[in-house]
Amino acid sequence: MTTTPLQPRLTDVGPPRYDKYLPPIVLKNYGTWKYHETLAPGVLCHVAESGDRLYTVRGGTPRLLSIQTLRKYADLADKYCGGYLRFTSRNNVEFLLTDPAQIEPLKQELALLGIPVGGTNNAISNIVHTQGWVHCHAAATDASGLVKSMMDALIDHFTHEDLPAKLRIAVACCLNMCGAVHCSDIAILGVHRRPPKVQNDLLTKACEVPTLVASCPTGAIRPVPGVGGKQSVEVLEEDCMYCGNCFSVCPAMRMADAENDGLSIWVGGKVSNARSAPRFSRLSIPFLPNNPPRWPEVIEAVTKIVDVYRGEARKYERVGEWIDRIGWPRFFELTGFEFTRYHIDDFKNAGMTFARSTHIRY
Repeated sequence: MTTTPLQPRLTDVGPPRYDKYLPPIVLKNYGTWKYHETLAPGVLCHVAESGDRLYTVRGGTPRLLSIQTLRKYADLADKYCGGYLRFTSRNNVEFLLTDPAQIEPLKQELALLGIPVGGTNNAISNIVHTQGWVHCHAAATDASGLVKSMMDALIDHFTHEDLPAKLRIAVACCLNMCGAVHCSDIAILGVHRRPPKVQNDLLTKACEVPTLVASCPTGAIRPVPGVGGKQSVEVLEEDCMYCGNCFSVCPAMRMADAENDGLSIWVGGKVSNARSAPRFSRLSIPFLPNNPPRWPEVIEAVTKIVDVYRGEARKYERVGEWIDRIGWPRFFELTGFEFTRYHIDDFKNAGMTFARSTHIRY
């Protein structure tokens, strides 16, 4: 008697096939789209070779969405779009319509819900940000509250296409940078300035010292004898890079420091390879204080950068390209930011990025 061997049950089958949830018009014209045009800020029309037209209405979101908000989005999609919507990589919500007569009624309903329409072309798109104090245990600042305060000041640049080129802003609440701050036009990065504080009364109860020591990527943590014969650890501050990885495995290594945590601002990064290669952001302001709930110092600095960029840059120039043209001394002069020793790149390979010609730019 032969038996058929039992097949293992699949418990993780991965994501569904990408075309499973595509709108019928997208599936029909897949790979045959000719061009798109802008009808209004936040409203696009995609034209296919078949002559079909797909209309996109883009709205901003706070990124961290409640179930009530998601249900409102779903209701609007059912009412105007046959149930189809999508989220962009910058957390915009896009409603996909085939009937242009539905665009204005949809925009009116979005306005009643407090959802602005915009973020396309030469405008500020939705701000990418990390978890902040809502969730992250290693956060040096908040993300949601800071982004809310920032967009309150910059909302006109979201709903109007009035900038020289598209402007991408990102916020990361610590240097682990879960957000895209390393390659954004303007980036706000939370910074810790002190190493984690060792809570010895909790250390031996909640942590495994060998695992804690091994968690440090720079070897800044090492075991030492503690009080009463118990084992403890010490942190070599000169080797600590404030990543918070130790706190992830040991709650006795508290990173949060209300007095010394703050924010830095970086500029000039981008992912696009149009006109120039992708680039990393560069330091603009090394430290600003944490002043919730509105972060006035940060908002003032970011608004200043946007205003100067808008007034000085040429059409299609991204922030980094504009700074390359005018030079960093001129950037600091126009913005009024102080140049400090922290702006000097002393990384061992920094020489590869230094200006090596005798040309001086004014």
